[in-house]
Amino acid sequence: MTTAEFDFDHLLRSNLERVFNERDDGKRRAAIAELFVEEPVMYEPTDIVRGRAEISRVAGSLLSRFGPAFRFVPDGVAVGHHGLAHLAWHAGPEGGPVAVTGADVAEIEGGRIVRLWVLLNGQKSE
Repeated sequence: MTTAEFDFDHLLRSNLERVFNERDDGKRRAAIAELFVEEPVMYEPTDIVRGRAEISRVAGSLLSRFGPAFRFVPDGVAVGHHGLAHLAWHAGPEGGPVAVTGADVAEIEGGRIVRLWVLLNGQKSE
């Protein structure tokens, strides 16, 4: 599969929707098994998360902490080449104010996420 043939947008949007917006643990784990390599690493601003089970746990904890209406929404189209992709997003209560903005940057091998960096934008001061 060449870079021109790979759909980076589909992979990173699937990660947002099927992993980080999925409240059903079984469905989230199945999506992670499909979208991530066997031993993925996720880099968050304050932690390094290793393995599929831990990524699922972190995603589930985020959703529990922020309530049933909280969602991640992609901004634009993911772009990538040579195994690296980027997707900007915003998150907050569905239909409500944006609570946080950021981007996912993923290293991809064989169509699966090997490493995922979660980058949060700083708060704008007025």
